[in-house]
Amino acid sequence: MREAGITVVPYHLYLIPNLRFVEDSRKFYEDFFQTPILNLPHPSLYRWLNGLLFQPPERAAVIEAAQLPEPTYEELADMLREDLGLAGVWNADGVRAADSPNRRMAMVTHGPKREQLRKVSIVWDWRIADVRDVLKRHNCPLPPEYEWFGRSFDGLDFRFLDPIRQHAPDDYERILQWFPLADLEVFRRNLAA
Repeated sequence: MREAGITVVPYHLYLIPNLRFVEDSRKFYEDFFQTPILNLPHPSLYRWLNGLLFQPPERAAVIEAAQLPEPTYEELADMLREDLGLAGVWNADGVRAADSPNRRMAMVTHGPKREQLRKVSIVWDWRIADVRDVLKRHNCPLPPEYEWFGRSFDGLDFRFLDPIRQHAPDDYERILQWFPLADLEVFRRNLAA
C-alpha cells in the first residue's frame, strides 16, 4: 500500500491486554514504519468473556452483570473512522483466500472488495511466498510469534497457550489473570500425550 502511495493509519486488535510479546512487536513496528499503531480490544476478547471462556464460576455473575458489548469488525472500523474524522476511508486487512477453506469461501462468495463495508482484503490472492517476498524486499521481519506458532496469535487453544507458556511465562501468567482456567487446556493436552 505504501508503494502505491496510500496513506495508512494502522491499528492492532489485542486479544489480551498488555501481553509483553505483543506490545514489544507493536512498538517495533511503530518504529519500523515510523507511525503510531492504534491499539484496541479485539472483538474476540469481549466474546470470550461474555461466553465465560476459561472462567471460574465465581466470576460468572460479575461478567454477566458487566454486559460487555460485542462489537463486530465493521463496527470497530466505523468507530475508528468516526473517532479519527476519516469518514468514508477504506479498511484494508491482510486476509488471504489461501489462509483457510472458510476464508476462500468468503472470497468466492463476497469477493475481496466489499463496497458497502468500505473494506478490502488487499492481499487476498497472494501466496505465502508473495508475502515473504514483500517483507524481505522491505527488510521487514516477522514478529517472534511466527517462530512460536507459525502464524499470528489468534486464540486460546493449546497451539498458542503452550508456546506462550514456554517462551513468555510472564505473558502466560497474564493470560491466566484474564482466563484463569486456560491452564486446563494445557493440562488436558498433556493428559492425552
